[in-house]
Amino acid sequence: MVAHAAEPDAVLPPMPERTPKALRRALAEDAPHLLPDFDKHWKRAIADTYDLGPVPAFVARWWCEYAIVRDPGLDAHVRDLYRRAEESDDFSEAQALLEEVAKIRYRTRDLEPGE
Repeated sequence: MVAHAAEPDAVLPPMPERTPKALRRALAEDAPHLLPDFDKHWKRAIADTYDLGPVPAFVARWWCEYAIVRDPGLDAHVRDLYRRAEESDDFSEAQALLEEVAKIRYRTRDLEPGE
């Protein structure tokens, strides 16, 4: 995935290891506003159920969230796409905007720890 940093020479925080603990630590450092959602999701999907089956999906979801939020330019772009889709009166336009978000999110899965 190409860096989409707000400034051309901006250095993005590296992607953490693909573990819940490492993702939580990265979010705490770079996007603490997301910690309540992360913790609530962990509690509901994993801790309260005593089921480790959903852990890979949990990590995949938060991997994507962190990959976007760590890059202010990309985060602003994704937020703008969502805003425009919400405000659009044209279903086709809204759908195209949301498909662009989906493509961005899909590409984040290919990032590796340390990138």
